[in-house]
Amino acid sequence: MSSPRFGGFRRGGAPVDSSGPKATFGQLMPYLLEHKRILGVVIVLSLLGAAASLGQPLIVAQVISTVQAGTDLGWLVPALIALVIGSAILSSVRHYLLQRTGESVVLSSRRHLVARLLNLPISQFDARRTGDLVSRVGADSTMLRAVLTQGLVEAIGGFVTFVGSIIAMLIIDMILFGLTFSVVVSSMVIVIALSRRIRVYSRRAQDRVGDLTASVERAISAVRTVRAANAVQREIDTVDDDSRGAWRAGLDVARISAFVIPISGIAMQVSFLVVLGVGGFRVASGAIDVAQLVSFILFLFMMIMPLGQAIGAFTSVAQALGALGRIQEIIDLPSESANDVVTDTLGGELGTVAIEFDKVNFAYDPETPILTNISFTVKTGTRIALVGPSGSGKSTILSLIERFYDPQSGTIRLGGHDIRALDRTELRSAIGYVEQDAPVLAGSIRDNLILGAPNATDADCLAVLDEVNLANIVDRDERGIHSPVGEGGVLLSGGERQRLAIARALLAAAPILLLDESTSSLDGLNEQLMKDAIDRVSAQRTLIVIAHRLSTVIDSDQIVVLSKGEVLGIGTHEQLLTVVPLYRELAETQLLSPVEA
Repeated sequence: MSSPRFGGFRRGGAPVDSSGPKATFGQLMPYLLEHKRILGVVIVLSLLGAAASLGQPLIVAQVISTVQAGTDLGWLVPALIALVIGSAILSSVRHYLLQRTGESVVLSSRRHLVARLLNLPISQFDARRTGDLVSRVGADSTMLRAVLTQGLVEAIGGFVTFVGSIIAMLIIDMILFGLTFSVVVSSMVIVIALSRRIRVYSRRAQDRVGDLTASVERAISAVRTVRAANAVQREIDTVDDDSRGAWRAGLDVARISAFVIPISGIAMQVSFLVVLGVGGFRVASGAIDVAQLVSFILFLFMMIMPLGQAIGAFTSVAQALGALGRIQEIIDLPSESANDVVTDTLGGELGTVAIEFDKVNFAYDPETPILTNISFTVKTGTRIALVGPSGSGKSTILSLIERFYDPQSGTIRLGGHDIRALDRTELRSAIGYVEQDAPVLAGSIRDNLILGAPNATDADCLAVLDEVNLANIVDRDERGIHSPVGEGGVLLSGGERQRLAIARALLAAAPILLLDESTSSLDGLNEQLMKDAIDRVSAQRTLIVIAHRLSTVIDSDQIVVLSKGEVLGIGTHEQLLTVVPLYRELAETQLLSPVEA
């Protein structure tokens, strides 16, 4: 019986729970600190740029005073030009370094996320939608770039400019400063309050994008089935619902941002009007002169610019933290082997008993037992067949041997060792596994063959293809063994995909081979050829075979008959015909239908 593959599937664009864990700025810091050297350089450049900017109003004031006094400008104009050009160069270099570091942060987050994804327990893939996971690697990780490219690090230099401007404005005129600074503080309070809402809405928007990606991936991956069922419009409607959900969530972010973004502009306009009005009066009264007023206005602009950077930083960080929450949700999940305690090793030999099930009980859902008190022994070098009606637990037994899941009770031994005490890599190196649906990876024929044997030569690949009667596929394309198989093996027939999967397992040369419905897609001729190939390899390997055809089962050394997760009988074909009525019934109807639940 298969696992509940679509347990987390959602139809019709229904909303999903977006109240997952919220990331904190502290969780973002490790991604930034990986690039601390470059960021250190950026900070130094920002400080130098801030100094160059702060120097400009001071020189402008000197220029005005010098002109009013009618004296020679001397070094003032060249110094002002040098500061302007230097500030531009520093800004350009800083921008490039930030863009580069932003891309590096995205790369780092994707590497961490993919490494965690591919090490998650199989149960997580059964409960989650593939498209949503893909969206976290693509769209969500991209959001982290904005943290650097939209002002967070530059805000450090902006802070220096901000503080320097405040000090200069205080020195020039405390009254003007008090009026303008009150406007700035009010705007910052509003931004901080709204940024919290931006994070919530951003997380929700990313969830909806994940829903959309999942729906598109589902429809495209089954496009032939969708068209054959005349369900194209229904799938379009489903994707459209998710598109509208993402659109509405994006509008929520836009509404909040619409309040945040103009704040810096409003603060600038109000402050500027206040300075012009009050400052003009102060000049007329003789409290300050024109040069001081111009200098104050320039410092005002320099104080407002960092405010805009701060607002952009608040917004981008809030949005990035929403996306980071979805990334961290996956990264914080325990890996498949997180709780493993390796205390044993195979040592290269299986001994006389390859696999043993000892009173094994298992359930995907605690309320629905799948296997009950399963016990049987597979001797090394023998072939055992698992037979039984659909849903009897045959495929689950293979999943337990591979440790995709662990039983709730009982023990599974490989070579006399409890498989829970073995390293999973060592365990799986001893097992070749051909799944029921015989998945083929996008790429070439050779890419698929060497998945479990990366050091195999082209000659090895050709030999194993010939062994499963698949040598002819390399003659279809001038690229031979390097010819593509298409997405999901679409350029191959069902039988060819199945034989390619078996060839892949044979090339890995594992001492134990698990075959789940390995001949279900083959015609009579190729089934016989495949049976001959299995017969040849069985002399050097231990085989556990799930099959629905009598021809595949009849020559097995042992046959285990399963029904509703229990063992009804173990023996040879002749023995079971006389003692197990269910087996006799299955044998009379060629054992099973081709579909295993």
